[in-house]
Order: sequence, then C-alpha cells, then structure tokens
Amino acid sequence: MQLLAMDLRMLSRELSLYLEHQVRVGFFGSGVGFSLILGFSVAYACLYLSSIAKKPQLVTGGESFSRFLQDHCPVVTETYYPTVWCWESRGQTLLRPFITSKPPVQYRNELIKTADGGQISLDWFHNDNSKSYMDASTRPTILLLPGLTGTSKESYILHMIHLSEELGYRCVVFNNRGVAGENLLTPRTYCCANTEDLETVIHHVHSLYPSAPFLAAGVSMGGMLLLNYLGKIGPKTPLKAAATFSVGWNTFACTESLEKPLNWLLFNYYLTTCLQSSVNK
Repeated sequence: MQLLAMDLRMLSRELSLYLEHQVRVGFFGSGVGFSLILGFSVAYACLYLSSIAKKPQLVTGGESFSRFLQDHCPVVTETYYPTVWCWESRGQTLLRPFITSKPPVQYRNELIKTADGGQISLDWFHNDNSKSYMDASTRPTILLLPGLTGTSKESYILHMIHLSEELGYRCVVFNNRGVAGENLLTPRTYCCANTEDLETVIHHVHSLYPSAPFLAAGVSMGGMLLLNYLGKIGPKTPLKAAATFSVGWNTFACTESLEKPLNWLLFNYYLTTCLQSSVNK
C-alpha cells in the first residue's frame, strides 16, 4: 500500500509538471495565446462598460415625483452592472431556475371563492416572529403577484418573501385560477386585462387586517394586472403603495416578440404548455 501511494504521488507530480510545461510552452510560450486572451478581455471590458452597464431611464409623470424617487430610492440613479458572464436578458431568464437558490418558506394556504363559482388560492406567510411589528393587526401586509404561469413556489417570489421577512412584514401570494396545484372549477381562467379576481383578493385581505398598511408588488404579468387594477380603481384602492417589475409596456409588441422563432422556442412553447396543463387538469 505504501509503494502504491508513493507511485501515485510520483505519477501525479510528473503529470502536473508535464501539463504545466505543455500549457506554458504550447499556448503562452510564444505570447500569442496570452495576447489573444488579453485582447479579448480588453475588448469585452470596453463593450461591457460602454454598451451593457447603464443607468436606468427614469420616466415619471412629474418633476416632483422624480425628485422623490431620487431622494428616497437612490438606486434608480445608479449604474446597473449586469452579471459579467451572463448579461443578456434571455440568458439570465433561462439560467435563473438552475442557479438561483430557493429560501425555505412555510406557507398557510387559503382558498377563497369567487362570485362565478371559481376559487383562488392564497399562500400566506404571516411572519409571526416579526420583532419590528409584533402586533399582527398592524403588521404591514404585502400582496405578491407572480408572472404568467408563476406561483408562490417561484424563486423570485421566495426571495421577495425572505426580504420582506427581514423587514418584519407579512406576505400573501395571489395564485391565479387553475395554477399552484388547484383545480380550475370554471371555464374561466385569468387575464391581465381582467381585474375582478384581484379586486376580490384585495378586498378579502384588507378585510382581514384593516388596520395594517397594505402594499402590493407584481412581476411580469402580475405587474400588468396590478397596474390595470390601479388604473381602474384609482385612489379608492386600500393599497398604500405598489411596485411592478419586468412589466411589458406594449402587450401587442410583447406578443409579437414571443412569436419570433427563437423566443417561441425558448419561452413561448414552455409558457403555452403550462397554460394548457392548467386547463387540461
């Protein structure tokens, strides 16, 4: 055994020396390989800093609101540096499910009925251990709206809940009809242009905690639904604040983009399959 271990150590050392010598002589010895790598790195750094890393474009309805955002949310004026090795949006979308962690969250599920006989699944994270807001009746509540086929199990929703937990807030996730493992009880599903289900959910949550500050955040289609609701209800909403992320400004342009061959293969086929499965159940 001692001789075998000695032979393995000697073989490993000789192999390491051989590889080191070959790489140095074959690739870097002439300086060509090093020059190519250095040149590519400099070119990529120039491209990244000049065209990829940018400050967000801030669009507001008035100068006072713009100043408010800059004073209270300074990140909107800072340069955004995407992941160096994966800055393209489609690449980030495809990699997210594989490399993003999923913080553990214990939900309490609640099913509420709609006027037409349907049902909506709500997943609650009550944050009963909140040290900032120990009184549950006044603990701020955040309503989270996932994307087109998303549920409370999405990694971005779990991270939003994790951050809200640190702030001491309570969260409730609005799962659309027929998703999150719930059966579709009516021929009607959901649409970002129809806000009736969201109105039902907001009324229900607010009635449970009328003294608690009520906020909402929507991602992608969830954000579109939230914006349509706010445009319809206006100042009558019980929401004190709302935020949307990755929302399509032009629905028709988004749809046309999803129908393009590459986007259809990468995204549209998957989204359509998920939507079909919610109906087929």
